[in-house]
Amino acid sequence: MAPRPPPRGERSGEIVTRGSQARGGSGTLARLKADFALKTGRASRADYLTRTCPFPVKTGKRPRLQAFFCPKRPSAPTSRTHAATVRSVRERPVFLAIVAIVAAVIGGISVLVVGKAAGWLNTGTRKTVVVQTPAVAQAVATPRAALAPTAKPLSGSSFDPSRIYTTRSPGVVTIYALYGNSLSAQEGQGSGFVVSPKGYILTNSHVITNAGDAPGKATAADKLYVEFQDRDRIPAKIVGWDIYDDVGLIKVNPADHRLDAVPLGNSAQVQVGQPVAAIGSPFGNVNSLSVGVVSATERSIDSLTSQYSLIDAIQTDAAINHGNSGGPLFDARGRVIGINAQIRSDSGSAEGVGFAVPIDSARRSMTQLIAARRVSYAYVGIETEDLIPTIARRLHYPVLHGAVVTKVNPNSPGAQAGLRAGTDKQELLGAPFISGGDVIVAIADHPVGSAEDVVRVVTEQLSPGQSVPITFIRGGRRHQVTIKLAERPANPGG
Repeated sequence: MAPRPPPRGERSGEIVTRGSQARGGSGTLARLKADFALKTGRASRADYLTRTCPFPVKTGKRPRLQAFFCPKRPSAPTSRTHAATVRSVRERPVFLAIVAIVAAVIGGISVLVVGKAAGWLNTGTRKTVVVQTPAVAQAVATPRAALAPTAKPLSGSSFDPSRIYTTRSPGVVTIYALYGNSLSAQEGQGSGFVVSPKGYILTNSHVITNAGDAPGKATAADKLYVEFQDRDRIPAKIVGWDIYDDVGLIKVNPADHRLDAVPLGNSAQVQVGQPVAAIGSPFGNVNSLSVGVVSATERSIDSLTSQYSLIDAIQTDAAINHGNSGGPLFDARGRVIGINAQIRSDSGSAEGVGFAVPIDSARRSMTQLIAARRVSYAYVGIETEDLIPTIARRLHYPVLHGAVVTKVNPNSPGAQAGLRAGTDKQELLGAPFISGGDVIVAIADHPVGSAEDVVRVVTEQLSPGQSVPITFIRGGRRHQVTIKLAERPANPGG
């Protein structure tokens, strides 16, 4: 099959006819065929739009964040502007100087927000806590079987990008999301990967919804199409999404196309320095491969799709760009360890600092979505920051490590349990620090040495509705209270 030429949407007046070569015709011929099919009723307007739209750029939700999900230009130039995100139509994409959170962006679970650590505000080391909900997750014995992939990890321990691409790229797809039902409708493009022979495909929530475009509840795309490596395209349906970890799950009919499910790995075992490969559709260039290494683990990053932060993100220097959103990040054995999601950049393109949602988080979200079509996050309603030894000694704390409470939201479980936040704001060691608050040292008998520990304990052990003991230091003495966890609200301060 002849390779498909790159999109020409940057040139004024040109039409990109996607898949024309796979269908056996030139771009002009395919466009004529599309016009004829539309006029005679043999093709829907969505199908017509799918065949004829080029790509502009979508800017991100916050001043220095950019989503890397690529919207496509509508047939008649239009623009849809929101307070948070702009879907724009331009003759040439313009990259702003921004911190690009690749909306190539990251993954989910039932979660407990205890910390500002990964943050409700964007300061310090505060964290947002994510939690699995046994009531939902344990109800999925059937989905677990449905998710079992047919592919197995590659043998050997060497890193062979060519082998990874050859064996895994058939399982990576390009996703087209159509918003509206007219020729002027907007269409966005992202990536995804098949995780089950039953037709389940993982991606980002911002690829299949308008999450992050505007405040309020996310709205699903009106129509979805999935394009495979062979350029064949089939319709897909949305199963559900998790805006907190930016995970989306869609499903196709297995009878419509051969499915090559990719195996999922264990992100908890990822180590800094190990090689990785990313496959996706940057700028609409389907099934593109980039390689790099894991630069860091356990990163806390801002979310483009909610007011909470994403925790335990995997940082990589593998190139991630517009359109990579939702694509897989593979380890040396061809196992998915993350969903490509964000980059930090001053130019708007890849500069060596990309982020992926850990697959362990995405797997929990996916399991709950299959079982209940929603995810559930637990909520304490407090914000915390790290207590380090130097500060502990200077301020005469009786412990050297812990999570200092800096804010307690009104009417939250933390407020009802009587937890207290600090009020003494000062600068220590060149950074702001709020002292005087309770210092959390254990949750449900699990030791807490930092705000990150609060996040991880709650993520792995707790669920909404559960009552758990929290041990803390106040006034130099150890105390313990029992907190009944609530379900996370969309607005943490509400």
